[in-house]
Amino acid sequence: MTLLADGGTHVAQRLLSPALLEALATHLLMHGNAFVETGLDLGGLPAELWALRPERMRLETDANGWPLSWVHQVGGRVQRHAAQGDRQAPGLLHLKAFDPLDDHLGAGCVEAASEAIALLQAAGRWNRSLVANAARPSGALVLDPEEGPLSPEQFGRLRDEIEAGFQGSQNAGRPMLLEGGLKWQPLALTPAEMDFQRAREAAAREVALAFGVPPMLLGLPGDSTHANYAEANVALWRITILPLLNRILDGVSRHLSLWWPGLRLEPDLDLVPALWADRERLWRHVGDATFLSDDEKREMLGWAPRSKGGA
Repeated sequence: MTLLADGGTHVAQRLLSPALLEALATHLLMHGNAFVETGLDLGGLPAELWALRPERMRLETDANGWPLSWVHQVGGRVQRHAAQGDRQAPGLLHLKAFDPLDDHLGAGCVEAASEAIALLQAAGRWNRSLVANAARPSGALVLDPEEGPLSPEQFGRLRDEIEAGFQGSQNAGRPMLLEGGLKWQPLALTPAEMDFQRAREAAAREVALAFGVPPMLLGLPGDSTHANYAEANVALWRITILPLLNRILDGVSRHLSLWWPGLRLEPDLDLVPALWADRERLWRHVGDATFLSDDEKREMLGWAPRSKGGA
């Protein structure tokens, strides 16, 4: 996405590469935290920005709980970065999502959707095991009455064998070798009764909502129509993508303003096809506003005034 720095081209646009933006957005969504290290050139100006993996970061605080430094550890190599820096020794830029239970770190979407994600994974492993083992349903072991009851030793051994070799998603549908008058009585549990598919769809919706994605974009049965899909796509940009992008750009702008005071990075909404209809209405309304000057109209649309050399 094209970035505007004070309405025109700026060296900061080169620093914010698409790969860096993708990494920062991923870290914020997955972990709730994103870290950026700044590399300076010989002139003391930012020459490169690097995204550091959040799981490698550890915060050191003083006796009062205020941040002192960030510790970046990879294997046996440890590097410390100042929590607060200046132009000569810039500290790490820390972007975070809100976490009401932590003063310094944010909470990611994966944590919020952990139960739904675990359900999706378990259901997927279970269904895969069923298919791999001829999709046999569960059942019960029935002892022939003529054989008499099982002794405590036989019962214990049978229970241990079932728990070790036949229970769990990894053993779903595994054939069983019976002896001593035991018979396998299958239970007529259908997928509808066990409601695997509906549970998976509900979990998928919960995960999508945790990441700010309208569930109808997942293509689940009964959710999607062409009109709903188009509206959901616009909602995805308005509710999730643009707020996330603005959070990243605002943090980077404040960080780079140490070297370029007044720097402001903003997304160019005219390049987002999903928002063209909204932008068209805005352009039409602003263009019809006869009480606004040309420079005021350009500023409302995100363009620099002509008096400042804007095109």
